[in-house]
Amino acid sequence: MIRRVVFNQKGGVGKTTIVCNLAAIAAARGQRTLVIDLDTQGNATQYLLGRKATRADRTAADFFESTLAFSLQPAPLMSFATTTPFENLDLVASDPRLDDLQVKLETKQKVQKLRQALDKLRGYDAVYIDTPPALNFYSRSALIASTRCLIPFDCDEFSRQALYTLLDNLQEIRADHNEALEIEGIVVNQFQPRARLPARVVAELRAEGQPLLEQSLSSSVKVKESHERHLPMIALDPRHRVTREFVALYEALD
Repeated sequence: MIRRVVFNQKGGVGKTTIVCNLAAIAAARGQRTLVIDLDTQGNATQYLLGRKATRADRTAADFFESTLAFSLQPAPLMSFATTTPFENLDLVASDPRLDDLQVKLETKQKVQKLRQALDKLRGYDAVYIDTPPALNFYSRSALIASTRCLIPFDCDEFSRQALYTLLDNLQEIRADHNEALEIEGIVVNQFQPRARLPARVVAELRAEGQPLLEQSLSSSVKVKESHERHLPMIALDPRHRVTREFVALYEALD
């Protein structure tokens, strides 16, 4: 089972869009797929559930809260999943209560609980985890629980400086907690190849030997439309250029 986390400590780089679109492609190809939304903003939950986002019976907060209670047989992770409108695609929804739970979970040292739950998870072919834009309890839990990490990147100098810190943090987590975590690479998002700055930044990062993927994702108003309509690109417009880019990225990773 693929266990992929999409992570960057900087916000606004497209983590949620990449998670939901890759997961939707996997589901469309017949893989039973689970998205776990650990960002309290709940953008992945909104993207995949739309108006039903507030109606999830059980959420990621309920899962983590259950780890605080002593139980010889904790509820399986799949019992916290909600069915989305897309075939083969389920979601463990975000919840604002995650913020309130964070201190308790850190105090009780529950950072391994998501990995333990995924180790026992059956019935899914792929898991995609959306993370907060910070190295906090939930993003650490996701990195410890995953076997693959994809890093979204937008081409500006602030993102570049943050990238070096991010790569150092990932190496530390690999060394201390999860040697199985593979850094799949850096995917450039909202790329504008005709603009000088993005092209220069990408060229310089490649020259440094950073793990940039060949596949990039273009900037497009169609992506914003997909957010508004709560339809991943593969469902909204399978022939669109950005959809093809997501498919190419999916095929390169899998």
